[in-house]
Amino acid sequence: MDESRFVILGGGMVAGYAAKKLVELGLKPKELAIFSADTFIPYERPPLSKGFLAGKETEESIRINSSDFYRDHGIEIMLDVHVSGIDPVQKRLLLKSGGTYEFEKLIVATGALPRKLQIPGAELSGIFYLRSLSDSKRIKEYSASAKKAVVIGGGFIGMEVAAVLAQRGLGVTMILAEDRIAKRIFSPQMSEFFESYYTARGVRIVKNAGVVELRGDKAVTAAVLKTGEVIACDMVVPGIGVQPAVDVVAASGIDVENGILVNEYLETSRADIYAAGDIANYQDVLFEKRRRVEHWDNAVSQGEHCARVLLGERIPFKHVPYFFSDVFDLSYEYWGDSAEADEIVHRGDLSSSSFSVWWLKQRRVVAAFVQNRPDEERTLVPQWIEAKRCASSVKLGDASTSISTALDS
Repeated sequence: MDESRFVILGGGMVAGYAAKKLVELGLKPKELAIFSADTFIPYERPPLSKGFLAGKETEESIRINSSDFYRDHGIEIMLDVHVSGIDPVQKRLLLKSGGTYEFEKLIVATGALPRKLQIPGAELSGIFYLRSLSDSKRIKEYSASAKKAVVIGGGFIGMEVAAVLAQRGLGVTMILAEDRIAKRIFSPQMSEFFESYYTARGVRIVKNAGVVELRGDKAVTAAVLKTGEVIACDMVVPGIGVQPAVDVVAASGIDVENGILVNEYLETSRADIYAAGDIANYQDVLFEKRRRVEHWDNAVSQGEHCARVLLGERIPFKHVPYFFSDVFDLSYEYWGDSAEADEIVHRGDLSSSSFSVWWLKQRRVVAAFVQNRPDEERTLVPQWIEAKRCASSVKLGDASTSISTALDS
């Protein structure tokens, strides 16, 4: 029977960064094994809808660690291996091949899977979901000969893919279920800015719409909206969200609710089993609420945190949620959680590409968006959110003064 002191189930970003941190902390050879259903060693996910999809980055450049890293440090990494379940009592993985693998401590980092369209024509070729490196490769290859694309969804993935495809010369139509782009995160003024930016670059945006049917013989040739409009296309990229990949723990007794439930230490309901990344529904000690985060920075930070926990450090995971994006020639960053904000302050000129947006709750800074602004703004945001600092909305909105003057003394 095979075994290892530490095992990571999932070969994504959590695995790559946890392995890197473990090595930095003194991991010994043959103490770590990684089980991955993917066929590639751990890689960065953000480039899949940005630089790699656009052809600006290579498969090698987006790897978290080189192949030599795992070999040189005695880390066993098993690719294209599928696990059917976890036995938390005997502390072993149950392999679909019929074997088992024992562990002392386990990190479950199986991530999330794209939500699929449930409409007529959803089985046609030319329909692409984006989650893995293989997915990004297929979209890039197919788009080289495509002329018209429909992107379903106005969230971050939809925005990024639409921008790349438009830059590759395709006629792109974005279908939004809501009345504005990125409504869950953006203020109305921000949505208006990005909608104008996309439209000026040839992207057509259809709001308050939904695709009810995809047409074609074997390959998609058109998308039918609920309004009856038929949009010609030769490829479709749905970006309609993801769902946590929890099947592997279904019969394990590990508590599951919108992902795997973990406490502030990222511990599951079973001893010596942790969860991190997209799948972890954790207790956020900063915002005093449960959350599951599907962003790059969360996977990196939780992977590194779990590495320290495996080696005996037991401190709460305390982290300001963070996200970044690149669309066309714009780059922006977002920190925090605006869900319970009672005031929004815009700083800078929203008719230009240089502005920031600040969300306050009872004067306390709880979230901020920064795009092409002085470094001082992006530096202070996470500090203020973590320290629960209060600020003057009037001074925040005055872009002619230093942002530091907005902080209440």
